[in-house]
Amino acid sequence: MSTLHLVDHPMIQHKLTIMRQKDTSTKAFRELLNEISLLLGYEVTRDFPLTDKMIETPLQTMVGKEISGKKVAIVPILRAGLGMVDGLVTLIPVAKVGHIGLYRDETTHQPVFYYCKLPADIDQRFVIVSDPMLATGGSACDAISLLKDKGCTNIRMMCLVAAPEGIGRLQAEHPDVDIYTAAVDERLNENAYILPGLGDAGDRIFGTK
Repeated sequence: MSTLHLVDHPMIQHKLTIMRQKDTSTKAFRELLNEISLLLGYEVTRDFPLTDKMIETPLQTMVGKEISGKKVAIVPILRAGLGMVDGLVTLIPVAKVGHIGLYRDETTHQPVFYYCKLPADIDQRFVIVSDPMLATGGSACDAISLLKDKGCTNIRMMCLVAAPEGIGRLQAEHPDVDIYTAAVDERLNENAYILPGLGDAGDRIFGTK
């Protein structure tokens, strides 16, 4: 079974509370999501392997540490997942970025695939899938299935807010994929939106609400 990592750092919780408020501006929402994404990225990459490196400080020679050959790809689920990319790229500037386009059918609540562009060597990379909301889990599961079809074997899911229903589905369909989130909310409503949630993340990021 995959592990659920609830990242409850006080700074993340403070910023998330501001994001949840309905009167938070698009500008503030976007900036806060960027900041939280960087902080979540610290936890997603916490167990990256290190290797020794001999360096020269201004005073003497010493053995430092550097990340050991870990190639990373960031794959946002369009469109809301784009809001988490800049924070992750700030943390991991050498990461390559792919894109998977899925939207939710408003009648069936099922994900509909429309776009995919990934690094050529995606199967050799540690992949971070980003989407602010893990609601039903449909889009996340479909995106991860697509990545596995491309040969990816080391995938982690990073979201801002998750519903128990989405967590359960992802863990059932992809038990090898750990989930990193800033909050686990109560449930989904009849329209498959997370409660209490923060509304439609894509609309709030891009000002289309």
